[in-house]
Amino acid sequence: MKVVNQKVVKVDAMALLTGKPVYTEDLMPKECLVVKILRSPHAYAKIKSINKQIALKVPGIEAIYTYEDVPQTRFTLAGQTYPEPSPYDRLILDEYVRYVGDPVAIIAGTSEKAVDKALRIIKVEYEKMEPVLDMEKSIDHPSVIHPEDNYSLNFDIGNEVKRNICSSGHFGHGDIEAAWSESDVIVEETYHTKANAQAMMEPFKTYTYLDHQNRLTVVSSTQIPFHLRHILSRALEMPKSKVRIIKPRIGGGFGAKQTAASEMFAAFVTMKTGKPAGIVFTREECFRASNSRHEMKIKVKIGSDKEGNIKGIQIYTLSNAGAYGEHASTTIGLVAHKTMPLYNKAKAYLFDYDVVYTNTMGGGAFRGYGATQGTFAVESTVNQLAEKLGMDPVELRLKNIGEVGEIMPAYYGEELKSTKLKECLEKGRELIGWEEKYPSKEVSKDKVRSVGVAMTMQGSALANLDVSAVEMRLNDDGFYTLMIGATDMGTGCDTILAQIAAEVLDCNVERIIVPGVDTDYSPFDPGSYASRTTYLTGMSVIKASEMLRDKMLVAAATFLQVSKDDITFDGYLFETIDGDKVLTLDQLGAQQVVGGECDYISVTTAHTSQSSPPPFMAGFVELELDKQTGKIELIDYVGVVDCGTVINKNLARIQAEGGIAQGIGMAMYEDVRYNAQGKMMNNNFMQYKIPTRLDVGNIRVDFESSYEPTGPFGAKSIGEVVINTPSPAIAHAVYNASNVYVTSLPITPEKVLMGMLNQ
Repeated sequence: MKVVNQKVVKVDAMALLTGKPVYTEDLMPKECLVVKILRSPHAYAKIKSINKQIALKVPGIEAIYTYEDVPQTRFTLAGQTYPEPSPYDRLILDEYVRYVGDPVAIIAGTSEKAVDKALRIIKVEYEKMEPVLDMEKSIDHPSVIHPEDNYSLNFDIGNEVKRNICSSGHFGHGDIEAAWSESDVIVEETYHTKANAQAMMEPFKTYTYLDHQNRLTVVSSTQIPFHLRHILSRALEMPKSKVRIIKPRIGGGFGAKQTAASEMFAAFVTMKTGKPAGIVFTREECFRASNSRHEMKIKVKIGSDKEGNIKGIQIYTLSNAGAYGEHASTTIGLVAHKTMPLYNKAKAYLFDYDVVYTNTMGGGAFRGYGATQGTFAVESTVNQLAEKLGMDPVELRLKNIGEVGEIMPAYYGEELKSTKLKECLEKGRELIGWEEKYPSKEVSKDKVRSVGVAMTMQGSALANLDVSAVEMRLNDDGFYTLMIGATDMGTGCDTILAQIAAEVLDCNVERIIVPGVDTDYSPFDPGSYASRTTYLTGMSVIKASEMLRDKMLVAAATFLQVSKDDITFDGYLFETIDGDKVLTLDQLGAQQVVGGECDYISVTTAHTSQSSPPPFMAGFVELELDKQTGKIELIDYVGVVDCGTVINKNLARIQAEGGIAQGIGMAMYEDVRYNAQGKMMNNNFMQYKIPTRLDVGNIRVDFESSYEPTGPFGAKSIGEVVINTPSPAIAHAVYNASNVYVTSLPITPEKVLMGMLNQ
């Protein structure tokens, strides 16, 4: 391959380095209204009255809106394919406030100074209610978090809203009781993963205006332009044809911007006033008034015979939806369906779950999407099982993983068509020096070095659901325009999709122009989430490129007055087999726009997939633990990834390194905390700690490429799988150094030290 599987530089690399990308806030005109939100100081209350009369007299205040002014159609902010599985449990503004930070009023003015003054003057009288802050006390709590009558669902998700149950469900395969009876060793443990902030660099930002046809135009930092159009259409009670979404450069999302956190407010102001409006969340609002990873408690039970053949896996998960149910019913499934299939030799699986409402900020999407929490629990339990069996944990895994051709009952009954997980484990073991270092070695009187291991899988797009469309055309200058709806949020998908097109068309990447996403012009695409873009949109690009190539051959043959079968195309030159006639790509491009026998050459196509092939990864860590303080220092992290064919080696490596660093943050530092009144205590980067480059040690990434027959050039996804292994691998290494298994995240020196003192 000439372009695919190469280290192609990102198409926007120089623009990024020179500070030229245009973000949402850069596009806001000076005259647009400044929009800010008055937010609830209470975790659960009913608004009795809002006095906004004095605030309206502040010079420069355009409007103040309350729950009495907004449409009463409930909706979800989750960016998911319609009909959404997330419940319709929101209004733009509600009479009830359900967490500290919930919107109470929208203030719009001509200056930030005026709006800030109005925010201080508005007087709100609340009827405070008893909040539900502990998810384990939520079910059947006297406080019903969603008492409204117009709450609605599109699907049966096991919802019992008057019991505070957002979603519940069950999955089983095989005879789990028989599996326990065949097991010589059974390990059972409960784990607690906390809410985590996505902590992207660019806050939530939206700018809205009415165009010359009085249509609502929304410029926003979003992962989901087309889903956002649907969300706004429902919430504002207006046709989708009246809504246009434009996505400029995004300064990171990691799933946070798969939820429409800011767009609603600016859009409502523009529709009411007819004026442009802009909203920029403060960093504090990003932390306490958007969405986070779902907090979960996960109980895992695994049994095996004395030879290490795993017989059964059982999981029960309690998940905290927070005040609203965005993504609540969908993240939960990945806890089991992206962990249990790793051990495909097991005879039985059982998974039960409850997702409950509480009076904390709502959960949402975050890289890994439930699999991250599940991987910590299941992989930690497998490591404990290996300890009880007296087996090397790598060998235990190698003994139980699936092979090509097997059906995976715990992964929706899909066939495993590609895997190099065995090779990932073996290479990772070699790179970390497992044989010499496992389980631990003392390096001084107080310090121990140890190693740990974990493995994981994810998916590639949503099988039988996602559709990605692509339009492609030959321009008059011989360059190509590739129109996509996929959202590049720093992942490099514009580059990767251009590479795929260039490979089919035998040209360099510079000939492929990839414009930004605009729902008026771009073909439909669900957006950037679910590890879907390279795998799914990539296949659409292959289809479109092949169709375009064929149409160009037909057009060139017509121009040269020969049969299509009598010419060849090398990416730039059309030439008859006998060499008598030639036509350049530039000439063909120009010919199609000057009239004559050549039609304008463009194609449109789409792709969906009946499967969601899993990428795999093995993670190995070496750390040094101070037995006097419990302090953990990471020395080395090795990640070996099977993402099928690697389309761009540079971008794949960066994705893996970044995901590992984020996983280390979840494992050792990150913890969204609330006080007794439900106020988030660490809502800025001074209190909410994420790792710097100095905190993650040496990160090494390698690849073992399988070939996925359903993916573009054999590719699978990589975006999410890379975040999952650090938590269980680090927990394992901590145990090997201290004999303390930390079962709640983050793994702090205090937890390790107290565990050692209590031995």
